[in-house]
Parts: sequence; C-alpha cells; structure tokens
Amino acid sequence: MHWQILIALVLAVLAGYFLPVSVPYFYWIGELFLNALKMIVIPLIFSSIVSGITSMGGGRSFGRLGLKTISYYMVTSLFAILTGLVLVNLIQPGVGADLGLSRSVDGLKLEGLSFKEIILGIVPSNVFQAMAEGQVLPVIFFAMLLGYFISRIGEQSKKTLTRFFDAFFDVMMKITMFIIKFTPLGIFAIVAHEVSNNSENLLQVAGSMGMYMVVVVAGLLIHATITLPLLTRLAGRANPLKHFKNMLTPLLTAFSTSSSSATLPLTMDAVENNSGVPNKISSFTLPLGATINMDGTALYECVAAMFIAQVYGIDIGFGQQMIVVITALLASIGAAGIPMAGLVMITIILSAVNLPLEGIGLILAVDRILDMLRTSVNVWSDSCGSVIIAKTEGEELKV
Repeated sequence: MHWQILIALVLAVLAGYFLPVSVPYFYWIGELFLNALKMIVIPLIFSSIVSGITSMGGGRSFGRLGLKTISYYMVTSLFAILTGLVLVNLIQPGVGADLGLSRSVDGLKLEGLSFKEIILGIVPSNVFQAMAEGQVLPVIFFAMLLGYFISRIGEQSKKTLTRFFDAFFDVMMKITMFIIKFTPLGIFAIVAHEVSNNSENLLQVAGSMGMYMVVVVAGLLIHATITLPLLTRLAGRANPLKHFKNMLTPLLTAFSTSSSSATLPLTMDAVENNSGVPNKISSFTLPLGATINMDGTALYECVAAMFIAQVYGIDIGFGQQMIVVITALLASIGAAGIPMAGLVMITIILSAVNLPLEGIGLILAVDRILDMLRTSVNVWSDSCGSVIIAKTEGEELKV
C-alpha cells in the first residue's frame, strides 16, 4: 500500500504544479476520502476503547495502563519541546528576519482554551452531542467509564455487553479496512490541491523563511529519528526500523492530510496487524494519543513562539522560556487532531509570555508544509508509545 501512496504523492505534485486547472475536477475525491475517515473516527474510538477496557478486566491493569500511557505522552512531548528550544536558541532564526512576510490573521480564532476549560471539556454534559460534534476527549472519557463499569457488573450482563462491543468494534474495523483501500486516490486529490494552491509562491516563501523552517524541520527530524527510536529500543526493546516500515501507510497519510484524528483508523490497523500490538492496548493508547500526544505540535509551538520573540527583538529570559515550555506542553494536550490546530494553540503561549499575537501572521505563510511534517511526528510518537507500552505489559510483538 505504501508504494501506491508514494506514487500517488509524486503524481499529485506533478498534477498540481503542471496541470493546476485540472485539480478542481477531482479534488472532490480527496474531500470524500477525508469525510469517510472522519465518519468512522468517533464510532471506532468509542467501540475500541470500550472493547479494550472490558478485555482488560478493568481495575488495576486499567489503572497501570493509563499511568504508563500518560507518562509516556508527557515525557516525549517534553523531550520534543526541549529539542526545539535548544535549536531555536542556538540558530536564532528570527534575528534579522524579514517582517514583510507577515500575513493577515483576521480569519484565525485568537482565543485558545484555558487549562480549566480543557478539564471541564473532558466531562461532557451530553455525550451524544459530543459525538455529533466530533469532540474526541469527552468521547474517550465516557468510553473509559463505560468500559470500566461494564467490567464491574454481573457476569451475565457483562458477557452480553462485552460481546456487543467486541462485535461493534469488529464491524468498525471492517469498514475501516474498506476505506483504507481508497487511500492512494484520496491522497492524490488532497496533495494535488495543496500544490496547485501554493505552487506560485512556495519557493519564494520557503527561501525567505528558510532558517525558521530549518529549525522546525531539524527539531522534528531529531525527535523522530533519534529520540523516539531510542525510546522504542531501550524502553520497549523493540526494533524501531521494522516498526517504522510497518507504519509507512499511516505516516504518509498523516503527512498528506495533516490530521492525526483522520489518520487514526489507519494507525490502529498498522499497529495491530503489522506490529502485533494487542487491541486491548492499542484501543486505549492510540485514540488517547491522537487527542493529547502532540510531540511535533509541541515542538513547533515552542520554536514558533521563540522565533516571533526574536523577530520583534524581545528578549526572552530563562524564566520566561520555562513558561513557554510548560505552556507548550499544556497547549499541545488541548490541540485538536485537525489541520492548523497547533497554529491556534500558539496564541496561548504568546499570551503567557506577553508576545504580540500579530506575530502569528509571520509564520502563516509556511504553516501548511510544517503542519504536514509535525502531524507525521505526532502519529509516529503515538505508534511508538503503543509498542513500548505493549512490551512493558509483557506482550509478544512482531517488532
């Protein structure tokens, strides 16, 4: 499948650059593919978490798994942020940067969620409304509660509900496998559309914002090719290269769609069927990771905030840099798994250290390509976490 996706990417770039007038005629295929992925995200998350927790039996094993998962996500996000912070201080891409690239941010919502609002948003007042609106965190919370208490009720009722959710999850995976078959077509249409929209000014913008892009890309590469593989090898005792090969299809899809949530069905399929992670672990770690584990986004937010400070000539001391680190960590948890979500969350960091919100306009020009890269890192980190946690639980994997 991943070879088909690579071919689709190459053809999409060629079509978008040389035949931009043809793109509107087939872009609807990409929209249809994204809609299909988004359609199954909520029912897949809900059924997989309930099924996974009931198979664990709830109680102590569920609590242990939750603690390991949250710990992994916090540690890797912190590593990513510190990597970005070191690079942006060493290279200083904002010093002497051209302010002429600033774009209007009128269409961007400039209020991020506060920490209190994130916590309150976890518990839904109406779970069906949360499902209808695609709010992943409340759905995860309700599914965890439901799965845990199914394991605490009478044997007959527990058996009935467990079988129901197992069957529901099996059906959702069948639908997922059907949609996955159309991945190359969907990616071709999406990428061709993006290339045709940005082909005229892409090289000019990339040249002007080169150093900023270099810092972000270098940070993402260090985290993706050194930090995460080392953790997978040392903490998980797994083969990171073999796991990477197993993850090529979801990683290429994440790069093309810039959405870790839309990529979730493909990630779950690859982690379970290719790397051998049991469903009871992947069904808990991956949906949660697609919602709160944003290593690439956290790194990007930190670098972007420091870059804006450097452009405006504002000196950020050690204390304020630590505020940037902590805020980036919390903001990445609240970032949705959708395109440009990280851009919105930067407003929280800028406000925390009194930087001008208008600075977002400086980085808007190159955000799309960086969004594609950081989303791929987010998904890669989720999958590594699933492998590491499965190994620490004593599971036998294929990597």
